[in-house]
Amino acid sequence: MTDKVIENNQVTVMGEIASGFTYSHEIFGEGFYMMDVRCKRLSESYDTIPVMVSERLMDVTADYTGELICVNGQFRSYNRHEENRNRLVLSLFVRDLRVDDTELGSDKPNYIFLDGYICKQPVYRKTPLGREIADLLLAVNRPYGKSDYIPCICWGRNARFADGFQVGEHIQIWGRIQSREYQKKLDEETFETRVAYEISVSKLEHIDEMSAVVAASEEKTEEDEKEKNWE
Repeated sequence: MTDKVIENNQVTVMGEIASGFTYSHEIFGEGFYMMDVRCKRLSESYDTIPVMVSERLMDVTADYTGELICVNGQFRSYNRHEENRNRLVLSLFVRDLRVDDTELGSDKPNYIFLDGYICKQPVYRKTPLGREIADLLLAVNRPYGKSDYIPCICWGRNARFADGFQVGEHIQIWGRIQSREYQKKLDEETFETRVAYEISVSKLEHIDEMSAVVAASEEKTEEDEKEKNWE
């Protein structure tokens, strides 16, 4: 069960460490810390991704700022209560990593795969220039009855396709983690710059649950036949 759950949320990010460590929390004596990793886009701009790492994987007393890193893990969420409401906080949870002084070459320096369920009706819209966009909120299961709730954004044909999804439907998504700044209005005269994180979707598929059941059944039949022949 655990291996299956890990497979439904896979992230690989390569980039430059852009901050020091900030303490996050401790579980069973293991401390976890936050840092930022800057990942280059094809357009030569950057996405700045919040990364959560265990003190057992990196020396959190050292300064790695400016060094190159390759991170593998999962994109996770939790709700933080602030300003009388819950705010969804997202970060990349590290399972393994490599810090390297040499250039980390890859055609996918920012890659994510998610397998989950639509948990909020998609919102389809067009920009003033006519570009089609659809916002999704995807629930991705974790062990012990937990789930991560991950906002995703689709464009063009993917947006039109996603507009037909219903709450509870099973989909798979491929894309990259995207960061963008926005202005949060605090009062009539005060604004605060914040950063939002979402998945920019390059490919998505709708999973037909009945087909999946049939495929699993056929696979089981083949296994039974192999066992029978073995006996």
